[in-house]
Amino acid sequence: MPKKNTSYRNQALFENEPFQFTNSAFELVNWPSFFSPKPTSQLTAKNKSSSATLYPISDNVLALQTTRLSPLQISPIKINDQDSTATSINNQQFKNDKLISKSSSFGAFNLGLHVGDSAEKVNHNRNVLKQLLQQKLSKQQLTQKPSPHCKLIEDVQIQWLKQVHGNEVVEVMAVNEQVITADASITRQKNIALAIMTADCLPILLSHKDGSEVAAIHGGWRSLATNIIEKTLSKMHSKPAELVAWLGPCIGKDAFEVGSEVKEVFTQQGMAFNNAFIKQENGKYLADLQQIAQLQLQALGVSDISGLAECTYQEKNKYYSYRKDQVTGRMASIICRR
Repeated sequence: MPKKNTSYRNQALFENEPFQFTNSAFELVNWPSFFSPKPTSQLTAKNKSSSATLYPISDNVLALQTTRLSPLQISPIKINDQDSTATSINNQQFKNDKLISKSSSFGAFNLGLHVGDSAEKVNHNRNVLKQLLQQKLSKQQLTQKPSPHCKLIEDVQIQWLKQVHGNEVVEVMAVNEQVITADASITRQKNIALAIMTADCLPILLSHKDGSEVAAIHGGWRSLATNIIEKTLSKMHSKPAELVAWLGPCIGKDAFEVGSEVKEVFTQQGMAFNNAFIKQENGKYLADLQQIAQLQLQALGVSDISGLAECTYQEKNKYYSYRKDQVTGRMASIICRR
């Protein structure tokens, strides 16, 4: 089938207009609930006697998971109370392009530049993601400071990585446009969004309970086997007990078949890892990546853990799966200090 060449230059009409987004195309991270002392400066006379209170991390950290679906919600823009004909045509063309790309190997919202998709399309998608983050952060600020003169936050930048299934961890003080080869990143700076791309591997997001430090980890089995979680924690200022963790969608325990050599790598770390593998009649094993990561986190002292237990291999209409399709796109798991 001949490839359809889609130009995103015709979508310049959106550059000067706010993007409209639909929440059905991405997942906001649902952090584990925990009780933590609030900073003294935030205590009121009414609750000064309370030693601890429920402290919503989402007030200080924005984290979300993309899918293969575009978060853009397209609708005709009204000019002088009339629908613009040109705009309606462009919107319809965009919808057609979206439907076509949705059924393609790269879906409607591929964020990986290295998978063979159009660089122009991927960069457009990355810009859409950036605008989504910008709107989410800006709305939060306006909610906290409902003033017509409130200045919006500075431009949000996304730090992308060249992931190689290793255990290299990088600390991000400022976004670097040059290629950074690593499989985990850490920041204590605001307005820097850390991104991890996946298409079956396990994304892991970490945050201090007060949101002062965040990290993102590419948790493929090779990275987990070489202790990328431990290496990340060792470079963070936060103590493990001060962290909360979120485990994103990955290839599930009913679909991830591996050989005995993979099982042996983990069982050498502890007998508890035997529970993360189920032997099959063909002599291979079904592996549970989320359970492996959870066991490693708990062994390191991180006990507040939540996750999105959805299988990328089985939910093909929502997620990318490299094991199922080989030629496919990449989702992103994003975390950013507010």
